[in-house]
Amino acid sequence: MKKLFILLPVLLAACTTLPTSSEYLLRGDGYFQDGKPQKALEAYNRALELNPENLEGYASRGAVYYFTGDYDNAEKDFLHVLSKNPYQVDAYTAYASTLAAKGDFQNALTVLNLALQLRPSKPEIFFSRAGVFFMLGQFENAVRDYTSVINLSPAAEVYNARGAAYERMGKKDLAQKDFETAKSGRMPEKLNVYSMID
Repeated sequence: MKKLFILLPVLLAACTTLPTSSEYLLRGDGYFQDGKPQKALEAYNRALELNPENLEGYASRGAVYYFTGDYDNAEKDFLHVLSKNPYQVDAYTAYASTLAAKGDFQNALTVLNLALQLRPSKPEIFFSRAGVFFMLGQFENAVRDYTSVINLSPAAEVYNARGAAYERMGKKDLAQKDFETAKSGRMPEKLNVYSMID
């Protein structure tokens, strides 16, 4: 019995020092925020080895792939998340951003419209769709979506984007007004576009 009491604390201590999938996710997040995408990928890969069902791991790894320009792998990870959870709105937005980055604007719009059906008041979706409309030269649609974002969650970058769309439409006064509002400092600088996995 005495042997068991001695061995048990040693075994428990050994188990508590082994990092879990969640701990590797946190490490990956930290590496990514520190501008170390390769280290982040290593951490996310380890998290997924430990728990292949961890959808947050796929979404986080997909985000790193996206921001490093590896759009094919980003697309695979976001599609994996959606295959397991078709109600994951942020994965739709991320997947659509990947499609747009690859130049597939029409399918990006289709995916963003699906996301809006699921969450019609999420500003990040409108912001992403406005960007796609802008790339397609559909500036009136872009202005409409940027305005929706401003009504939901104003941010300087959204005013700047809408100002750029107004400028392309030849509406210089409206563009200038938006650019000045963006400089006012009365709102956050950025919209949290990649608040992935909520």
